[in-house]
This record gives sequence, structure tokens and C-alpha cells, in this order.
Amino acid sequence: MRPARRPSPLDATRASSAPRSPRTRRTALAGAAGLTGLGLVALAAVGPGATTAPASAAVVAAPISSFADADAFSMAPVGGYETGVFDESAAEIVAHYAAGQRLLVVNAAAARVEVLDVADPTTPTKLFDLQTTGVLAADGSVVPADAVANSVAVRADGLGVVAVESSPKTDAGWIVFFDAAGDGDALGAVRVGALPDMVAFSPDGTRVIVANEGEPADDYSADPEGAVSLIDVPATVAVPAQTAVRTADFHAFEADGATPVDPAVRIFGGRDDAGTVTAADPLVRPVSENLEPEYATFSADGATAWVSLQEANALALVDVASATITDVVPLGTVDRSVVPFDPSDRDGVDGGPAVAIGTWPVQGYLMPDTIDSYEVDGETYIVTANEGDSRDWSAYSEVARVKDLGDDGLAPVCDSIDPSLLTDAGLGRLNITTADGLSADESCYETLYTFGGRSFSILDAGGASVFDSGDAFEQLLAEVAPESFNSNHSSTGVDGRSDDKGPEPEGVALGEIDGRTYAFIGFERVGGIAVYDVTEPTRASFTAYVNNRDLAVSAEDEIDAGADPADVLTRAGDLGPEGLAFISADDSPTGEPMLAVGNEVSGSTTMYAISVPTAAEPTTPPAEPTTPPVDPTTPPTTEPTATPTAQPGDPDDGGTIAPVPAPTDGADGSADGIGGSDSGSGQDSDPADAGGAGDDGDDGALAFTGSDAAGLAAGVGAALLALGAGLLMLARRHRASSK
Repeated sequence: MRPARRPSPLDATRASSAPRSPRTRRTALAGAAGLTGLGLVALAAVGPGATTAPASAAVVAAPISSFADADAFSMAPVGGYETGVFDESAAEIVAHYAAGQRLLVVNAAAARVEVLDVADPTTPTKLFDLQTTGVLAADGSVVPADAVANSVAVRADGLGVVAVESSPKTDAGWIVFFDAAGDGDALGAVRVGALPDMVAFSPDGTRVIVANEGEPADDYSADPEGAVSLIDVPATVAVPAQTAVRTADFHAFEADGATPVDPAVRIFGGRDDAGTVTAADPLVRPVSENLEPEYATFSADGATAWVSLQEANALALVDVASATITDVVPLGTVDRSVVPFDPSDRDGVDGGPAVAIGTWPVQGYLMPDTIDSYEVDGETYIVTANEGDSRDWSAYSEVARVKDLGDDGLAPVCDSIDPSLLTDAGLGRLNITTADGLSADESCYETLYTFGGRSFSILDAGGASVFDSGDAFEQLLAEVAPESFNSNHSSTGVDGRSDDKGPEPEGVALGEIDGRTYAFIGFERVGGIAVYDVTEPTRASFTAYVNNRDLAVSAEDEIDAGADPADVLTRAGDLGPEGLAFISADDSPTGEPMLAVGNEVSGSTTMYAISVPTAAEPTTPPAEPTTPPVDPTTPPTTEPTATPTAQPGDPDDGGTIAPVPAPTDGADGSADGIGGSDSGSGQDSDPADAGGAGDDGDDGALAFTGSDAAGLAAGVGAALLALGAGLLMLARRHRASSK
């Protein structure tokens, strides 16, 4: 019997999206696309108001987009690099080296890291591959030819690291060191734990953290311990000694350890459940074998790290100085009787698909994959992408459909659950875990637990939830692309993933723009990047959604029918966003923020331009005040601003968490629809129409108010606009080359 689950922290925390106060914005010529360089020249050449998208590899003609305020935030794909490799993880994790304007992309299909030149982000070009195999490590081992690259990170001075798993994956792996400014030759390597899946530098660059996942063999002939490696790295671009590697393990959380693991942490599905424990290979450390570190992030001072334990639905806290795991915190569940979701891919007419988001008697484990962290008023907050990966191996699988409970040796559903809910149109096709939810006598399943939160969360430093986006992602997809709601990544089709993990948020990256912090969350299945303003952790608010995918192209179906994969992928756009890297304006090749995204199914790497216009500078000195300034200690004499009317997700009206913003009137004259689409779907809108791009005024960019732009267009014409844009391009290129 699995232990009873404690109440979810989400049950007690009902954070809602808070509307932001309007800020004075300066409108740039390129509109919401935030285009720079050649993209801006192309737009200016055809005159203001044009809807031409930038012509570039990996950018579809009409990316799907939705903006809470297109005048306040814009994001659009401007260029990319395509491998032409379909569904082989040819572009996963990405890292940016600012000094050389190089993007490092993990190509797991080829077991290598590709180095791209992104000095012109509209046309990234490949330079070379990093050497990751055949490298002599500090412990005397050699990285084998069939090793697999999993993750990459780079320090500002160019010291780079690649996490490389061994073959078999259950053996200890390596961290390979290289010079990002070099030609791809490795500097050396150190040995770490089994299946190093993620690697990152501390904020000060003095340490590297490695999440050693320690997955089992498919037949459970071996199940290595999960662990966290901490490596003290040189101040120069050099490889450390093997003695610089320390290991934080989970031994203290074993039954005879100093810190018993919380019973709500999911410890299950190891060699014991798989039936592979033998006298010759006894199960000595079941907790350590069971916990599988997935992703790690540091505090701002580098003293603490947090590590996601996805399958265990938990978060590990690490004391970096002592290389000790101090706590393992369970993350609870989402109560789907309160927070709606769509649990079936056959809930439409005659058993077909449909968008049907509602409440059901189901609990959803958060089970985060990627995590990141930031600091607000001295407090650290962790942002999690709640994907929901399960244990699903040939020797043991926890996954079953609800309607299959009671068959093949599985216990049935308890009578306390209404049987009318268990049809294909209801919960019957939903994938749930068989490891949890049994009654006390284990005779039936009294609670149904499914995988993933279909959301992102913000946690405090102790792992308690302060915000969760609830059903906002599915509601958003139902609004902007209902014909492809919860589509899969390899093929297009409405409702295809509703019975599993929905949009499957997997990657997350944080970035600060114009004094505000934004979270960028990638949807692994239907695709696209959702952006939230998380400046106030308890009141995160939807900002944007952009999907560089043509959902009219069903890649798998066309390729299976004999079409050329490279041509299909060019038309389909980005499939399966995996790794995200935020590039600040200071580090960007354009002088404006950017986002780099690796897409594992399409094998493409895409560069997004981001613009958040700053407040307009006053053109004349302010007049002397005619009334005395208000004393902040004196109560105001006017009535306070009225409290905004509660939205459908506000706690006061009993709604769910973080509602999707209501459709607006559109931007730049477009009508009725999120993101300015005529139909409201957002699919036919062009990013260049959305309006609201801007510039910080520090790089010689031309910036106009709406009336100024109109006057200029009428008086001078499109030729002068093109000339001005050309000068802007030259100025930006000069600034980028002088960095």
C-alpha cells in the first residue's frame, strides 16, 4: 500500500493573475515583432503597416501568437538553423556564449554539440562540432565513441562544459571541458555519476553542478544511484583535477539514515518492484536508487542549489559548500475537481476529439522537469515546468489507462468513484499511475493520480507553492488554436495529448527585461513558448504566447507518406521545444533581448527577438509644480483606485488559478481576437502586425510615437523609412562588432 498523500500546497494557495498598471510606451517602427537588422529593412522597404514576416530558415509564414498587451511586450522568431533530422533529438539543450556570439546546441541524435554563429540571428550558421568522445579524463578513463551528449553550459570567459553519459547509461558518465572561443577541441574531462543529464555553472562561475539522473536499464538489470555532483572549477579556461569533484548523495534518506524521507515522496518502481533483486545483487539503498535528479538551479549567492526529482514528484535542497542534500520536499498534487483539465481525446461527437475542459475527481502530480530560480527582495523563488514524466520501462511500468484498471492483474476502481465517469469520453482513456491511489486493503483504486500539472509553478526556497498557472495553458490553447488543441509534436491533430499530459510544459528559462522578470515556458507537444511576468512571484501574469509552427503541416504523416523530411520540417516549423536560453540585451548580437530554443522533434534551433519598450523620455524639462508635493506620510485626500473586477481565476470568485487574458480588440487596428487575429484564433495573425516593439534609445535606433510615424510616412514616404532602417542596421552591426 502506498502511503496516503498529504494535501497539496496548491489547495491552500490560489494565486491569480494581476493586471499590470499601464506604462508609457514608445512605439518602434517594426511593431510587435521586435525585428532588427535585415528583418527591419525588409519591413521598412514595403512601408509601414506591412505584414511581411522575415524570410529566414526555420521561421514559418504566420507564427501563432497571443499577447496580453502587444504594445508592452513583443516576441517573434527571426531566424533559425535546421538539421533536417526528424524526431531524433537533433536539437535539445542550448547555451549562449556572448563574447563570440556562438550558440551551443546539443544534438543527441549525433551524440555531439554543434556550435552555431549567431552574430546575425536571422541566419545562424554552423561552425563546427565540439569534441565529446575519445577524450582522456582526469581519472584515466576515456569517453567512448558511443557516449551521448546530454547538456551544455558555458561561463562568460568561455569555459564550457558538456554532460556526457556512458554506454551503457548505467555506468558513470563525464563532464567534458572545452574553450567556447576555440575550435572545438576538448580540454579534458572528469568523471561524475551515472547518466549526467544536466549541467550548470554557479552564478559566480566557481562551481559546476551536475544532475546525475541514474536511470535504470530498460530490463532493470541495473539501477544506479541518483546523485548530484559539484565541481570546483579553475578561474581560467582549464580542466579541473578529479579531486575537484564532490558527490552529494541520498544515503541519509535511507531507512537507516539520519533523515527519513517524507512518505509523500514517491519511492517506488525500483529493482524490487521490477523483480530483479537477487542475493548476488541485493537492494542496499532503495531510496538512492529510486531518486533521479533531473534539473538543477543555484541561489544568487551560489550557497544553495535546488534539484528536481521528477518521477518522485519532489525537490531536493543542496548545501553547496558541504556537498550535502539537506532535504527532499514532496511537491503535492493539483486537485482536478477544482482546477479544470481535458482528460480525454475522444470526448467529441461520435467518439471523436473535442476541446472539453472541465473538473474531474482526479489528482495530478506536478512532476517538474526543468527548473530555474530568481531572487526578489532577498528571497529565492524556483520556477518549475510541470511536465509529468513517468516510470515506463520494459521490466516495470506505472502507466495504465483508467478503463484498464481491473484487467491484467490490476486492481479495479473503487465503487466510491462514479462509474459513469469512466467512459472513453470521460476518464476512461486518461493515463494514470498504478503505483498510487490504492485503498487501505489494496483491493481497489480509490484515488486516481495522473502525470504532470499541465502548468508552471513558483515555489519558495523551502519548496512550498506560492503560484501555479492552473488550467491557463489549456485555456490558452483552446483560444488561439482550437483546431490543434493539445496536439502532438510529431503530427498535428486536435486533442491528441489530452488523455496524457496535455501541452506538456517542459523547458523554462528566466530573464530580466526593463526591470521586470519574465518566465519563458516551452510546450513540448503542441509547441510554442508561453511568457509570464513573474516579477511578483505570488501574482504572475500572462504576457505572451508565440508558436513558430504551421499546424496545417502534419510532419509525421507527410514523412510516412514519402515526403522529403527536410522540406516537411521547413514548412512545419518548430516541433517539440526542449531547451530554452534567455539572452540579455547586453549579451545579444542585436542589442535587444533574445530567446534561443532547441526543438528536439524538428531538429531546429530558433532565435526569437524580444522587445519591451521603455518609458518615453521627456522632451522638455518638467514645469515647476504648482502645488506642494504630497507628503508620503499623509493619508491621501482622494478616493483610492477601485479594485479591479474579479476575473474567472480570482480567488474571490471561486475561479481557478491564473486565467488566460480575455480577448482584446487587437493591436494596430486588428479586430477582436487574442493577438490581433480576425478570427480570435491567432493563427492568421502576423507578428509584424501586433504592434508595440520598442527600443531603449541607447543604440541610435529610430523610435516614433504613432502620430510621428504616420506623419513621417505621409511626408517622406517608404524610401526614407527604408534608408532609416538601413542606418539602424549598420549602427547595430557596428555596436555588435565593437563588443
